[in-house]
Parts: sequence; structure tokens; C-alpha cells
Amino acid sequence: MHRPSPSLTHRRLWAAAAVLLAAPVAAQQAYPNRPVTMISSFSVGSGPDTVLRLVAEKLGGMWGQRVVVENRPGGAGFIAIDGFRRAAPDGHTLLQLDSEQLAALPLLYKQRNYDPDAIFEYTAGLFRTFFMVSTASGSPWRSVADLIAAARREPGSVTYGSWGIGSPGHLGGVALESATQVKMLHVPYKETPQLFASVGNGDVAWSFATLASSQGAYQAGKIRYLAVAAPKRISQFPDVPTVSESGGPAGLEVSSFAAILAPKGTPQSIVDKINADINKVLGDPAIQARFATFAFEPTPWTPAEIKSEVKNKFDVYRQSIEKANIRLD
Repeated sequence: MHRPSPSLTHRRLWAAAAVLLAAPVAAQQAYPNRPVTMISSFSVGSGPDTVLRLVAEKLGGMWGQRVVVENRPGGAGFIAIDGFRRAAPDGHTLLQLDSEQLAALPLLYKQRNYDPDAIFEYTAGLFRTFFMVSTASGSPWRSVADLIAAARREPGSVTYGSWGIGSPGHLGGVALESATQVKMLHVPYKETPQLFASVGNGDVAWSFATLASSQGAYQAGKIRYLAVAAPKRISQFPDVPTVSESGGPAGLEVSSFAAILAPKGTPQSIVDKINADINKVLGDPAIQARFATFAFEPTPWTPAEIKSEVKNKFDVYRQSIEKANIRLD
């Protein structure tokens, strides 16, 4: 019986090993090689959902694969997060969260031992949006200075609403109280339409608001914007001053951002590809124009920049959460 020479056997073994070693690399280079699911913590029709679907459609054309958005809202974001934990680290299941779900939840739900750094690869930014100070159209206040003066006259009587305890609207109110040394009364709501209906009716005196969530009430003439909690005025409302210009504390910024995450352990080459391709989509003028209708500023960040932004938000929120002694578990 003929036996292969030792040298031939060794060559075959080396060749087989090379094939095995090259397989993961080939799989990464072929990414994506099947449909991609983007899980969103936001409800269908919301601003973050709308722009995610625009991005998903563009990515599908670039990748030659279906990119499906799957909405799992509720539970402060944990419904989406907990479902995502079971995803394989191959880039075919991604997650959309906002900065509060990344930076505030670990502080609000300490017993859950939720550590975003341990379960996510920060993959791509989507947008940042700044919050408006909204009040009823019939309110006597014409500036943030008027709001603060009213709160000083009657400590604890001026009410402000938000879409939940620990939401950016709530934490922004705590930050305003802290910066001005006034005391107001927080009124949480379960749904944003109900919140802005109440602001418009004067049931609560004011609220922070994004354009995406409050435009219906604004366009109906129910609410108006006193200021924007941003470092400069926004192009959508150039006549609306910043909080500082409106007589409020200098430097008060209330904002949120959304990002795309992959499971921890996803190969760096796949993370880099997703980042580069999403950033390319964010550079599309048509996409930028659509984002602008929500006052969403595209954020073509690197993974390192996303991690840094999360850390900055964590530090800001820790101050407000500890000051107000907010715990949700």
C-alpha cells in the first residue's frame, strides 16, 4: 500500500490548518452574509425609529442584504437589552439605544448590575438632539428667567413634566434646579403625547421637549418654546434663544444621543465595517435633510468617541441622580 511521504503529509496538514485559520477571516470579509436585524428600544413611528429605518434601508442597498428593524420598546429599555444579550457576536444582530439607556440606567437600576461596557461593542453613532424648554402658548412666561423667578417666588409649586422618572427631561429639570438653587415639583407621565397635552393645557407649567416628540403640540399652537438647552441656537428655530440667552444658567445643556451597538466580542473588522458604512450613510445629504426635520444632528463617531460620550453622560447623570436620590430598583 502506498503511503504519502512525511513531507507530503506535513504539507497537507499545514494546508488544512491554513483553511481553518482563514475561515473566520473569510467570514468577516463576507459580512454581512445573511439578513441583519436591528433591534430598537423605541416604538414604531417615533423619531429614533424613523431615522433608523432610513439608515437600515440605505445599508441594505450597500450590503446586498435585508436589514430589518425590530422594535422592542418598554421596560426603560431593558426589554430590548435583555433580548439582545442572546445575540451571537457576529454583527448580524445590532441594537439601537439612547444615551440615557447607556449612561443613566446603570445608576438608576444598580441591583441589575447592568454594565454596558461589559455587554456591548460601541459600534456607530446615529444622532444627537438638544431639548427645548416648552410651556403652554398662553403661559405668562416669556423667558427662562421668568420661569426661574416664578420658582423662586413659590418654592416647590412650579411643576414640570417629563416622560418618566430618570428620563432626560426629568434629569434636565434636576440640573436646572441645581444650577439655579430653586425647588420645583416633578410630574412624570407614561406617554409623551399625554405629557405635551398637559403642558398645552397648563396642567404642568413646563417641560423639556425634543422637536420629534413635541412638534404635534407645537404645530397645533398648544405649546411654545422658551429656549433650547444647547450651546447655540438650532437652525430649525433660529429665533428661539439658548437657555443662557433666555436668562437661565450659562452652560446648561440637555441633550440625548442614539448609537448602534454590537454584542461584546464581535470581531473588530466587523465593528469597523459597520462604523464606516453607517458613517457613509450619515454623510448622505438626503439623510441629513431628513434628520434635520427632527433636529437630529448626525454623529459619525468612532467607537472610541461613542464610549467617551457615554462616559461623559454617566458623569453628568450621576450628579443629578445622586442629588435627587433617584432609585428605580
